[in-house]
This record gives sequence, structure tokens and C-alpha cells, in this order.
Amino acid sequence: MKKNTIKTMLNGLIVGSTMLVPGVSGGSMAMLLGIYDRLVHSISSFTKDMKENFLFLVLFSIGGLLGMILFASPLLRLIELYTIPMLYLFIGIVAGGVPMMYEKSGVKKIDLDSFLYFMLGFVSIFLVSALPSDLFPKQTNLSGIGLVFLIMAGFTAAIALVLPGISVSYMLLLMGIYEETMKAVSRLYLPYLIPLGIGVFLGIILTTKLLEQAMQQHPKATYLVILGFVIGSIAEVFPGIPTRSELLICFLTLIAGFLCIHFISKLQKI
Repeated sequence: MKKNTIKTMLNGLIVGSTMLVPGVSGGSMAMLLGIYDRLVHSISSFTKDMKENFLFLVLFSIGGLLGMILFASPLLRLIELYTIPMLYLFIGIVAGGVPMMYEKSGVKKIDLDSFLYFMLGFVSIFLVSALPSDLFPKQTNLSGIGLVFLIMAGFTAAIALVLPGISVSYMLLLMGIYEETMKAVSRLYLPYLIPLGIGVFLGIILTTKLLEQAMQQHPKATYLVILGFVIGSIAEVFPGIPTRSELLICFLTLIAGFLCIHFISKLQKI
């Protein structure tokens, strides 16, 4: 039990520390760590084993909060100072988890169906990224349609939170409420946060339930689409070809990221 407790909190710590990094999805990191399925099951089937699921989610959340408090700011600072090498580190992290996700899909050989499932997820990321920032009407007046909009916005953000490869912060920016949400969180402004939270709660419950069913009934299609999401998200962090002076360090950070996540994913099986 002690070993599982430490492992769960460590996973939460890693996910929490990277959630605020631009272009990095918390769902992607959970998937790369091999803990994504467990998270989805704990939420969607919470009432089936309330004690165990509650303990797991609490431990993971504690780790996540510690990660955000202790490491999110230093990571963002490192990205600011060493942008290209750090982004290559995250590309390596994504690449390191690909073998594990491919294994989960159960694909024995690459056929047309496998390719199309993968491309569905891959292309979806680019379609979301291509959406104009003024696509959604800005309704945050906290009365009538404004409250409905906040609930819907929370619901949409929850889908981004659960699905790997999609950044929650990007979805908030897309809906034009990123700054308002950050201000409301910093001031703990409940009239704004409560309807947003209701939407997030409903979105997480519905999305995780559908995801769990899809993973159980159609594992090949589901994991290949998710793999497309994750690899497609590399486009959001890809900084271009490094200069000659940065080429070696970028190569080293790329390999370090790959080996780190590959090693951690192997530990999950122990």
C-alpha cells in the first residue's frame, strides 16, 4: 500500500508540474505515465469502490497540487530562459510514451483502419488549433445567458482536461475567458467560479464515462485516436530546427525526455 501511495503521489506530482506548461496537456502526461486509464476508471466508476477510488483521487490530487506549487513556476522559468532545449525535452517525453500507447491499442500490424484512427486524432488537434479566437461569444455577465455560457465553457474545458493532447488553457483562450478565469481564481470569486465549476464537473463525469466505455469496447480505435491527439500536440510545442550552437543540447534534452518517460512507464508495470 505504501509503495502504491508513493507511486500515485509521484504521478500526480509530475502531471501537476507540467499542466501549466504551454502546449502540454495534463491528460497527455497522465497517458504517457500509464496512469490515465486508472484516473478515468476512478472517476467514471467512483461509486463502485468509493473508498479505493476516493483514496486514489485524493493522493493523486495532493501530488498534483504539490507539483503545481513546487515545480510549475521553475519549469516555466526554465522554458523562458532555455526555450528551445526545454521544448525539445517535452517532445522527447511525448516520444518516450508512444511505445506504451501503441502497445495498449493492441495493434498487431498497421493497416488502413489503424492509420485512419490515428489520423482522426492527429488532424483533430490541428482543427482545434485553427479555430479563431473570437469564435465563441463572450458572455460573462453572471446573469441569464452569461451563467449558461459559463456552464458550457466549463463543460468544454473539462473535455479538454480529460482528453490527452488538448490544452485547457488554450480552450479558455479560445472561448475568450482565460484572463477572467485567472482573475476569478486569484480572487476566489465564487459567483464566477461556481457555474464554471458545475460545467467542469458535468463535463468530467460525462467524458470519463464515455471514454471508459470506448476503451473497454473499442480499445484499438480509442488508443489510436488518443495517440493521434498526443503526437498532434507536438505541433504546439515544436520550436523549429535548433541553431548549430543549440543542436547538441537539444539532441541531449530530446533523448533525456524520451529515456525519462520510457523508464517511468516501465516502472508502472512493476
